Amino acid sequence: MLNMLKGFEQIFDKHDWKAVSASIYAKTSKDVERALSTSSRDIEDFKALISPAAEQYLEQMAQQSHALTKKHFGNNIQMYIPLYLSNECQNICTYCGFSLDVKLKRKTLTDAEIHAEAKLIKRLGYDHVLVVTGEANKTVGMPYFLNAIKILKQYFAHISLEVQPLEQEDYFKLKQAGVQAILVYQETYHKEDYKKHHPKGRKSNFAYRLDTPDRIGRSGMHKIGLGVLIGLEDWRVDSFFTALHMQYLEKKYWKSRYAISFPRLRPCASGIPLKSVISDRQLTQLICAYRLLNPMVELSMSTRESQKFRDNIIKLGITSISAESSTEPGGYSTPKKSLEQFETDDKRNTKSFVQVIKDQGYNVVFKDWDKSLQ
Repeated sequence: MLNMLKGFEQIFDKHDWKAVSASIYAKTSKDVERALSTSSRDIEDFKALISPAAEQYLEQMAQQSHALTKKHFGNNIQMYIPLYLSNECQNICTYCGFSLDVKLKRKTLTDAEIHAEAKLIKRLGYDHVLVVTGEANKTVGMPYFLNAIKILKQYFAHISLEVQPLEQEDYFKLKQAGVQAILVYQETYHKEDYKKHHPKGRKSNFAYRLDTPDRIGRSGMHKIGLGVLIGLEDWRVDSFFTALHMQYLEKKYWKSRYAISFPRLRPCASGIPLKSVISDRQLTQLICAYRLLNPMVELSMSTRESQKFRDNIIKLGITSISAESSTEPGGYSTPKKSLEQFETDDKRNTKSFVQVIKDQGYNVVFKDWDKSLQ
């Protein structure tokens, strides 16, 4: 049943997409300089920092972002790896390789297969796994999640989850079972076009998905991850709403930590053309803008990006990064490639990427949090 508390929706409804867009694109060099000159930035400063006017200030933004990240996170980069347990999904999404209308062999890992994946990932050195599934409540619902977590706790100290939106009591049960973080991406905050990208399935309910971080927050989850699918709609406007959402959550659920991810639309079996192309330079601008807005938020980067970009972005604000990722169930122990959600770009193994991080003077952290420290 939908929670009657409207939460972030009350704030979201006060902001018109077109008006926000016009405000961002109207920002001037003076607005950017003002944002760069203050140490306490607000959402209007963030608009300026993601605007076209800020592109000529990227060097200053990068320098400040580097300094803030080093001040609050030290020379540490946390490593994680995604673990796909199922590609079964009941939704139709225009951009996803797991979409119900894609002719894809469906696979959900058995207990033995989960053990096999976990053992291999553990040998690579990881202690933090991000569990991912398609959205199929009957096949991969709460009973499946709780069983999988019970298995994975035998191998890993930190378990994050990126699955379908659930009820508040479900998030509480997951927290009790040992999950430390829940990631949920709105995909896009463009309310009208959201329906075009999600024509069928529970995911088509925009309001329910928008309320999900509130339900996670009320459960007392240690960390909440947010993001949009960059390229689906105007990346600047979507990023504004993500930042607005984060600020609301931080104020209301102040005991939780927060993370922002930057998934760019990648080729997949159900792929649609990019509506809003973002260059490497603009993505760097966006990452720096988030760091300048919030010095304490965790910023995460996946293997969607190229080797060159990932190597260069390490010092500019990113605090969490993956390597050697597979986006298919069973992809580490029995890779097939025919089951994957999307194509990764950086395909280097963990050992070689760890060396890249160390060569830049950073410490590699495979475990970032312990329940005993809560």
